[in-house]
Amino acid sequence: MPAAPYRTRHPLTICAAVVGLCLGWQVLASRALASGDDPAPPEAATPAAPAEQTPADFLDHLGQRVKARWRLQFRPPPPTPPADRGRAALILGSLMADSFLVWQASDSQQFRNNNQEVLSYCRMLGLGEKLSPRLMAQGKMAESNEWKELRSEIVDDHQEMLRLLREQRDDDLAVMIDLGLWLRLLEISTNLVVENAAEEVRPLCIGSPAVLQSIRDDFNRISLPRHDETMIKQIGAHLEAISTLWRVPQPATPTQEQVSQTQEKLHAIMHAMVEKPQQP
Repeated sequence: MPAAPYRTRHPLTICAAVVGLCLGWQVLASRALASGDDPAPPEAATPAAPAEQTPADFLDHLGQRVKARWRLQFRPPPPTPPADRGRAALILGSLMADSFLVWQASDSQQFRNNNQEVLSYCRMLGLGEKLSPRLMAQGKMAESNEWKELRSEIVDDHQEMLRLLREQRDDDLAVMIDLGLWLRLLEISTNLVVENAAEEVRPLCIGSPAVLQSIRDDFNRISLPRHDETMIKQIGAHLEAISTLWRVPQPATPTQEQVSQTQEKLHAIMHAMVEKPQQP
């Protein structure tokens, strides 16, 4: 895999889609493969979004559209970092998503707990020495309720993590961290949609074919030898199933069955990440 600069198209596409979906699923589906410059709803009308959209922006948009009880999305800590560096990278990505989640909830203790898990996984990937001071500083910021400043720190930490891995020529791991992050964010968004009965918010769980294609593109960027691994095969199969659920053309309003099955598949992906491989 070429060591090209990490592209920011993926998070931008997701955030643009979240805004556009609120204008109506039927319109969005017909323009799914067009550019991401869909108009924002009147109450959220702003200048064009910058190229560097972030997971924090994604959750901001989500919180504006649904009643988000963020603390209910907290989850138990992951297992001890595995020896499999690819699996560790995926889990680390999901922990970074949890950092953005906990920031939304402004829960300092949970943030510090999650940061300890992030640090453990960073050490497994050889990033502990370089990122430890940064993570410790973030914990102190959370303790002091410096949430505004902490937001940008989490965003920068995510990008620094990817940069360091690319410098180590671990491009696969950088891709897998980002993949794990966005899959966890989609699990969170789908959970929130399930908790909200309104039909109009259903597309927010995953919605845009362009969004899903971006995630599939990330999956396909993982090097071919890894695609023979059981975990990667499981994740790929679940992604394909989700793609089938949301393949255009779509009804004007996605069905509750689509939402429920999407949630089930995303839960299965999260489980595949942490499940220990069976001994032969």
